[in-house]
Amino acid sequence: MSAAPRTFIQSGSRWEELAGYSRAVVDGDWVFVSGTIGQDFASGEFPATAERQCELALDTIEGALAQAQASLADVVRVRVYVPDRADVIAVSGVLKRRLGDNRPANTTLCSALAVEGAKVEIEVTARRRT
Repeated sequence: MSAAPRTFIQSGSRWEELAGYSRAVVDGDWVFVSGTIGQDFASGEFPATAERQCELALDTIEGALAQAQASLADVVRVRVYVPDRADVIAVSGVLKRRLGDNRPANTTLCSALAVEGAKVEIEVTARRRT
């Protein structure tokens, strides 16, 4: 019996090309979404607030999940990285609203981010429901 091939999903971020990674990898029913910042990949611009950057990051994540035939409702794990502890409450509020009643496992860390101007980075793991 052979396993289904892995699927690699790209979002158009220059970071994916630079570092040679995929926005998401689909392996069976599992979808692993890379750390995603709240940057407009077309313009390279960042919204001014962590809250708005969180929205944009989740839009990118939602798009990758859709390409994998999944949604935010399928997310089972969230990891959030926020450089400024003062932004944690605003980012958490966006996550609560966007993830709704799903309530995945969550770890939030305050740490520097690799991309200057980024105020939040989010990665998720989802399991597609059959």
